[in-house]
Amino acid sequence: MVEQIITSEKNILAIEVIDGFTETDEKICQKFFQEKLDQGFKQVHILVKLDELKISKTSVKTFMEDVIFALRNYKKMGHLAIVAHSNILKALVPIDNLFFQRAKEGRLERYFDVSQMDEAMAFVSETVTR
Repeated sequence: MVEQIITSEKNILAIEVIDGFTETDEKICQKFFQEKLDQGFKQVHILVKLDELKISKTSVKTFMEDVIFALRNYKKMGHLAIVAHSNILKALVPIDNLFFQRAKEGRLERYFDVSQMDEAMAFVSETVTR
């Protein structure tokens, strides 16, 4: 299940994934993202809180659809904050930054522990632009 953590008039999309991530959840995230673009923003800064995610309740097909959507919309994505309590995700984020060279284009992905939620929100809020 996906819930918006905050609603904002800015180019920030903050969501929390609770339990599993389904095909319906993927469509909802795409809708939220498109709504920000429809408001005139060229980039959307994204915060994703994953500490309640259960991998066993997430389908491989949905995961792949999410990856494909992200690749197709890469240039429309700004900063990405991953909020979780996972050493695996903490290790993967720097690799992702290197692979996609996000920082070179004014984009950066950062991992935050759940205890750093305020810092994560500040990270996606600091570069609000149209």
